[in-house]
Amino acid sequence: MTALVTGMGLFTPAGRGVEETFDALLSGRSGLRRPPEGHPARDSLEVAGVLPEIDPRTVASGPETRVLDRIVLLALLTAAEALADAGIEVGRDVDPDRIGVIIGGVGGMSTLESQVLARAARGRAAVSPYLLTGILPNMPSARVAIAHGIRGYSSAVGTACASGAQAVADGVRLIRAGEADVVVCGASEAPLFGTFADTFGNARALARGWDDPTEASRPFDKRRNGFVLAEGAALLVLERAGHAAARGATGYAEVAGYGVNTDAYHPTAPRPDGAGAAACMRRALAGAGVGPDDIGYVNAHGTGTKRGDVAETTALAEVFGVGAVPVSSTKALTGHLLGASGVLEAAVTALALGRGLLPPTYHLDDPDPECEADHVRAAPRPTRTDHALTNSFGFGGQNVSLLLRRLPEPARRAATPVAAG
Repeated sequence: MTALVTGMGLFTPAGRGVEETFDALLSGRSGLRRPPEGHPARDSLEVAGVLPEIDPRTVASGPETRVLDRIVLLALLTAAEALADAGIEVGRDVDPDRIGVIIGGVGGMSTLESQVLARAARGRAAVSPYLLTGILPNMPSARVAIAHGIRGYSSAVGTACASGAQAVADGVRLIRAGEADVVVCGASEAPLFGTFADTFGNARALARGWDDPTEASRPFDKRRNGFVLAEGAALLVLERAGHAAARGATGYAEVAGYGVNTDAYHPTAPRPDGAGAAACMRRALAGAGVGPDDIGYVNAHGTGTKRGDVAETTALAEVFGVGAVPVSSTKALTGHLLGASGVLEAAVTALALGRGLLPPTYHLDDPDPECEADHVRAAPRPTRTDHALTNSFGFGGQNVSLLLRRLPEPARRAATPVAAG
């Protein structure tokens, strides 16, 4: 069965919603900045992808909102946006038992930290009875299901920075297996608090020393010195093609294939030879029934770390040949949303196919010779390709590749004009 992307909900440092986000990625409008005064990560991060504040009372109700983690709030906001974008009301447009929800991410770690500190300062009575419903990894999925009356398959994916992309792969699997007609899938992350930031900082993984914070994220650039930590959420509505056609819905793209595997190499470092990533991409190609020559764009994981960018470039060369396919990383403008990055980049890839414009890697002023590729740089590049790939890699050696196919005109969502530079 064919799985189409019929709706998107995006809340990212670069923008809110489909049009604002994609316009930013084409025009070079960065979402990176110095955390403002009073921000919990102000003393730990020189630069970050920071979202506006959210009043929990505008999203949810009840006493537990006091310990409702930001990941849940972001998931609720983007799920409502994605379902509205798809034109789906549960119970009217889809059987509640035939729609699922899969949302990945680390979990409510900032809420856990705040409760641990409260207990240390004020004793056992300071711990909220609602703590677990604030921090459990399945709570974004559960809260979205409760809010929309979704009674089908529900799950959380915890595969580090590959979580959101793997949630999409799992959604495709559900649809292909005939277990669901619609799946809301993706990830929500809110890592901008002291302890989480400090662990990456102490590992020397974060970009540092940049006078202009908007230039700190530099995938594949010779001067890159780490990634930029960011928060955000991205959810896609996947829908069985026949179900979408029956209700007259159009889509952004088809998720035609996927690869999921693991390096079995190291808890944090990628395989230097890129063998696991290359095998993952080949699985996605095989699943879609296409070859390397059919791919006209790769949205790279491209975090801006020294070893990660080189390993991914090595894998791309192994699969496609050196410089044989256009490549870009949109993390230059969004930062690294951890598990939410992969699903955001899948959305961007679908939009690039549908609108015929490849977003560039901004700040790629001097490409690293070890990262030789056909980099899309400085400005969007027109394309007529029908197939594109997006990669996500995570700690533990997690690899996910999603292969998207451009939809024919009758089934394709009409494009809203966006700026191209």
